[in-house]
Amino acid sequence: MMVGKRHSGPSRQAGPAAVPLYGFQPPVGTPYGLEVSTVEDFFAQHDDWPWNPPRPGRATFHYLIAVTEGELRHDVDHVTRTVAPGQWLWVRPGHVQCWHPPGVARGPFILFEPDVLRPDLARLLAPLTAHEAPAVLSPHPDDTTWLQQTALQLLDEHRALGRRPLDIHHALRRSLLESLLLRLANSPGIAPIATATAGTGRADRYGRFLDALELHFRELHQAADYAELLGCSVRTLSRAARDATGKGVRELIDERRLLEARRLLAGAQWDARTVAVHLGFTDPANFGRFFRDRTGLTPAAFAARAARTDA
Repeated sequence: MMVGKRHSGPSRQAGPAAVPLYGFQPPVGTPYGLEVSTVEDFFAQHDDWPWNPPRPGRATFHYLIAVTEGELRHDVDHVTRTVAPGQWLWVRPGHVQCWHPPGVARGPFILFEPDVLRPDLARLLAPLTAHEAPAVLSPHPDDTTWLQQTALQLLDEHRALGRRPLDIHHALRRSLLESLLLRLANSPGIAPIATATAGTGRADRYGRFLDALELHFRELHQAADYAELLGCSVRTLSRAARDATGKGVRELIDERRLLEARRLLAGAQWDARTVAVHLGFTDPANFGRFFRDRTGLTPAAFAARAARTDA
């Protein structure tokens, strides 16, 4: 497996205020939007990339790693996460991630596109796949062994390409993945799966809007931008958003930009000018007003308060 080198090229050049976006492009012959390997194979196959120097990036697909041995360190949204044996690292579409130099971590490494999940299962799993769900999952001890065994069965089936008809092979892979995710959904910190109700057409549209928002909130800031992406009218998208949240599309876009600004100013310690450019503000002063109106603090004051809290 090769991630980044083989995945489609970034949408823009990396730099202090831009993070490249990668699409899903598995090895030739791999069916559908699901690829399974091991984290140790990833380290072995990539030499010094992408950790020398560290290179942040975003993807349009999910990264899911089960650590069975050793310890894995990985940056998700500019925060370094440490994943111990029995825990799972989940990098969701749109998250900014950065690899650390290879360590001794071992375990299955699963990459999948959101569309791999059947719509009814995707709705049930919404609390687990949501952007704001925890990046590190610590399943219930009673689930740990079962989850690891199922992940290894998925790896074995993925490597069995050609052993049985392709449609059967893919059905088995998807079934194993969905079983795995349904069990992971019981992890602490995840909303009970029973609260994820079956969606209407508007709920499905709102879910698609959230997916698009996670990938494009840095450069697309108008409701019309997302309506065009989703192939619907602004009015239709607005109704879907208000049905789901009671908020308008523009308010949701601004909330996502504000969340990213908080993360970058506090966790990553970026300066306000760099954050402004990263989030698509043409004038740092406009970003300052945007931030102050919603938090009561200037970006500099917010960053200083966060630094004192962490000290």
